Amino acid sequence: MFKKTFILFYLLTSPVLATGYDVFAIGMYDVKFDGSQTNTSTDFRYERRFDNSLFEIGPESENFFLLKPFAGIELTSDSAAYFIGGIYLEDNLGTLFVGEESNVIFTPSFGVGYYDDGDGKKLGNNIEFRTTLEVSYELENKNRLGLSFGHISNVNLGDKNPGVEIISLSYQVPF
Repeated sequence: MFKKTFILFYLLTSPVLATGYDVFAIGMYDVKFDGSQTNTSTDFRYERRFDNSLFEIGPESENFFLLKPFAGIELTSDSAAYFIGGIYLEDNLGTLFVGEESNVIFTPSFGVGYYDDGDGKKLGNNIEFRTTLEVSYELENKNRLGLSFGHISNVNLGDKNPGVEIISLSYQVPF
């Protein structure tokens, strides 16, 4: 099923916009720093990040304010599935802090999507929101290696809102 879903998702999103990154990630789902995790599992994530800005906020000289779309799917080893769409920002940390471009990229994102808990953690609603902070290193061939921390929550739309944190390693390939 994952292979068919991935192929369908890829075919639906590839002709929409011509440039961006395909993000392949693996991580730990339901990570809690206080030891209160209940359904730890492996998290598999695919995102297609488009490089075209939806709209710009802030000064033109600051590319940090270019909001770009992404779409993705997240699956866990407990058969939970999350289909998400949202926006992300991207900025070069060297430019941001010292004024010189570096290979380190900062990518915060926000999205909303449909969550099916399968045999995984019950998050209290089918509509869930995700915020993610990511730092990645751009290689010479423009591929990137990244580390991200994300939080999924229903923002109290459901009867309960346990939320879940995810730490992931990613490999990103330009298209």
